[in-house]
Formats: sequence, structure tokens, C-alpha cells
Amino acid sequence: MERIDHALPWSNLGNERQISVFRFGGGERKAYIQASLHADELPGMRTAWELKKRLAELEAQGLLNGVIELVPVANPIGLGQLLQGNHQGRFETGSGKNFNRDFVELSAPVAAELDGRLGDDPRANIRLIRQAMSDLLDALPPAASQLQGMQRILLSHACTADVVLDLHCDTEAALHMYALPQHWPQWRSLAAHLDVKVGLLAEDSGGSSFDEACSLPWLRLSRQFPQAQIPLACLATTIELGGQADTGRAEAQAYAEGILAFLAEQGLINGEWPKPAHEACEGLPFEGTELLFAPHPGVISFLRTPGEWVEAGDEIFEVIDPLSDRVSTVCAGTSGVLFAIERLRYAQPGFWLAKVAGREALRHGRLLND
Repeated sequence: MERIDHALPWSNLGNERQISVFRFGGGERKAYIQASLHADELPGMRTAWELKKRLAELEAQGLLNGVIELVPVANPIGLGQLLQGNHQGRFETGSGKNFNRDFVELSAPVAAELDGRLGDDPRANIRLIRQAMSDLLDALPPAASQLQGMQRILLSHACTADVVLDLHCDTEAALHMYALPQHWPQWRSLAAHLDVKVGLLAEDSGGSSFDEACSLPWLRLSRQFPQAQIPLACLATTIELGGQADTGRAEAQAYAEGILAFLAEQGLINGEWPKPAHEACEGLPFEGTELLFAPHPGVISFLRTPGEWVEAGDEIFEVIDPLSDRVSTVCAGTSGVLFAIERLRYAQPGFWLAKVAGREALRHGRLLND
């Protein structure tokens, strides 16, 4: 194992933050795994520790057939953001920016750099594109903030990987994942290993989140240069490992083993690995996700559990105003998987309380709700 420490720019006087990357194995192919980019989403960090131990064992046994880079703590900035005992890990407090938005968009500068140089050899094109991505990130002006510097460090390691796993979680949720629709056939096995309940698929959900900053440039380049052989060479996903409280040992160990079995299927690990223990879930359009809101303030009682399939018209939660005795029941407007609910139990204006993934498109444009 090799440990690589990157100091973040613009540290405050008297202290310094860093990103630590743990590199295992060697070879041409590479997987990159990071955890807790939203720093208050800790199931991924717990899982990453299990992965770290297992990867050290596999490396010692000579079973790694490629490079696997692991970043257990992807966001040291957000880890320190506590306000009166509450962790504020999703947005940087100084700027208000979401830690998982506005990663560098690489397809346009790579296209300008490689115009006329891409041919009919897919392996050669992959090498050229990855080198161009690395060179362009290195040539950027100095980072203007710690957040920008952190994002560039993470992307510089991930943009040269064949497989990228960004480990997140929701508030209270069943396991779900986000990916390009073109990649869903390859992700079905990982979904089955982890018992993911739904895959949310979109070519561009808006916001330049980390996984799309890794995978989407390949799709855009393949369309911009149709005469060249450009594979979709970066298989990237965001995996939501349940809810924020789901940091149990047994779950983390099971997630780690499922991820390792999937990487073995991808040719990055040798040895005998179990087949998926579950059936692959359905991949549904991210545009089909319905966000449910309360019609007035009040205390929330949820009537269904994340992971359940619900039909349009099914009761999902009720909102109770104990002063006026007003009770409102909110129902699903679409049939699909209830995959996440809000952990807070007081309804506030403009804050979603439940998410249902359906089969029919309901929304267009920017799909992310920050």
C-alpha cells in the first residue's frame, strides 16, 4: 500500500488540511473509490475502512490485478463544520456551495486539445484522452479556494480510472445509485451484490456532480467525434448506502465484500468470489423521480418505509398541525420505489419529505435538488 497525501491550498494560518489517497496494487487498469464527499454522510467512510483492510490483505496475497485507489475521507473541510452539535457536511459554510457540484467539465477542453488526433484505435484514444485530462487539470490556474483545490485533487485521481465509485448516503433511505443509462447493464451486477433497490439513470442531471464529471466527458466526446472509436471508458456511479445512521459494522462489511466481488468481475481482483446474493433492481429514469412536499407546517408521520414499491395514490405521510387540528395526508403521484425520506419530522416550506422513483418522466432540465 502506498499513501499519498495532498495538502489543500488556502489553509488557515496555524493549521493544514489534506486529502489522503491509499493506493493498492499495480497494473494498467484502475478503480477509484472515495467516501463522504458530503462529510455528514458517513456509511461510505465506514465501508471504506473495511475496504482498506481487505485491500491490504488482497495485495499481500498477490490477488490484485490492477490499481485500486481509496480515499476514505474525501472532504476534510466538511468534517470540521459543526454548528451547535449538528454536522453541516453538505455545503461549505463559507460559500454556501454544495461540495458535490461544479466539478471541472473536461470534455470541451479535451476536445479542443485532441481535435484531429483521435482515430480508430480505441485503446490509443483512451490513453490520449486520459493524458489530456490529467494535463489540463495540472495546467489550471492555482485554486482560488480550499473547496476548489479539494475538488481538483479528487478529480485528478479519478479521471484516469476505469471504474469510479463515489460512496454517499441519503437521509433515511434504501440503497440506490445514480449512473449513465448507457452504463446500467454493467452496473446491474453491483446493484445485485449490494441489494440496491433502484438505479436512477440520467445522461446529465445538472450541476456537474463528481460521478458525471468522470463519466459524462466520454459520452460527449464520443458524440463530438463519431468517426473516432471512443469507448465510454469511465464507469462511474454515485452509490447511496442507505441513510445517515446506517454505519453498522455488519452493513459496512457486507458493502465492502459486494464492492470487491464486483471489482473482481471487472478483472481488477483475482481469486474466487461469490455470485450476487440478490436480484438486480430496476433502472429507472432519474426524470421519473417525484419529490413530495408538505402542504403546511406540522409534525410528520411516515406511513411507508424506504425500499417499498408504492402505487400512485398510496398514502406516504401525514402532516399534523396540533394547534388547528389540521391533518393532511400526502400521497404518491406516481407508481415506483419509495427510496428516501427526510430524517427531520417537522414540515418546512420548500423542503422535500419523500422521493419516489417512477418509470415515467416527470421532470426535465436540472434534476438534482441541492
